[in-house]
Amino acid sequence: MEENIKQENPAGSRNFDTTMEVLFEISLAVSNTSTLEEFYKAIHTSLGKIINVDNFYIAMMDWEEDYLSFPYFFDEKDEAFPGIFNFSTTPSLTGKIIKSETPRMFTEKEIQSIVKSRTDGLVGTPSKIWLGAPLKLKNKVTGAIVVQSYKYPDLYHETDLKILTLVAQHIAIAIEKKQSDEVLKQQTSILEKILETSPVGICLVGNRVFKWVNTEMVKIFGYKGKEDFKDKSTQMIYPSIEDYTRAGDVLYSELTRKNRADIDINMIRKDGSIFPGHIQLGSADSSDPMAWSIATISDISIRKHAEEEKSKNERLKVVLEMAGAVCHELNQPLQAILGYSELIMLDREKEFPFYNEVEAIQRQTERISKITKKLSSITKYRTRSYPGNTKIVDIWDSGPDI
Repeated sequence: MEENIKQENPAGSRNFDTTMEVLFEISLAVSNTSTLEEFYKAIHTSLGKIINVDNFYIAMMDWEEDYLSFPYFFDEKDEAFPGIFNFSTTPSLTGKIIKSETPRMFTEKEIQSIVKSRTDGLVGTPSKIWLGAPLKLKNKVTGAIVVQSYKYPDLYHETDLKILTLVAQHIAIAIEKKQSDEVLKQQTSILEKILETSPVGICLVGNRVFKWVNTEMVKIFGYKGKEDFKDKSTQMIYPSIEDYTRAGDVLYSELTRKNRADIDINMIRKDGSIFPGHIQLGSADSSDPMAWSIATISDISIRKHAEEEKSKNERLKVVLEMAGAVCHELNQPLQAILGYSELIMLDREKEFPFYNEVEAIQRQTERISKITKKLSSITKYRTRSYPGNTKIVDIWDSGPDI
């Protein structure tokens, strides 16, 4: 009922301290709310202490898209507007104050006159009285705040418009800061997701002390959680103090020269197992590179195994080429020796003075032939120790039995 409606006090009796309190609350709400929606609700609640906000909305303008959005809309008659496309050619009271960059109060008579003068009408249900103030930031209008009443044409006065305009100036600054915080929060969240899903360990290090690690770091080193790394010395990931010192010397030297460094070095898991790791480090301050740096750590066991296999294959290729050459070069003289020895051995008489010696030559020649066949059948690279602290290719364990 009309006698129960909340009426604003005349300007002379309105408490200046209350207005300042509202502005202070809005400033605090920037940091005390977690989302823009919560922030807009806080504005609505605080503004209600100095002016009637039974019908209140915040509109934001995108000039490039010619689009007006309504991120916060509280109304007794209309549902929340999805937004106004082609804003510049769409009739609305909000458009009048945004385009003119001037706060306005429209009475019922003025609203009806505007409605009658247009065949396409106005956006939204016509009210009895309507107040709007532009949100301006650096001389550019970014939106508007509006209050209105569908029942009481005398609910607001010029003084209310002045107060709404004053509050709008502070709200514009607060909204921009909150939007910036929201964007930063989203970007931080996206960055954290990227870091968390990275297939390599990533950590933030200050003076060789872990300040933050991603989930992959925990997995690589076999710990239970990130808290196991928090504020711990990076020495925990090295098998010995010698490895820790060597890594520090190499990384520091490279960082001071080019702000980036990397090293392959053995690392140790929580269970004591050692694995080959690769560290890449970046720092923005070459004068004190270890103060703050970002490091990526990878388990390169697979890479090392692949490198070893490649090296073995390369060595095997050399052995095969050499074995082929030896077999080819020895084959003809061996065949000749065997042929002549067989001719001599046709004489089976024991009285032949060199019979035993020729027989021995034939046996050794056959042995050499067997060796060359073994050489030509090598399929893998194996070595064995040989007197003189050296290693030789073990041809008898490098291929099939012959």
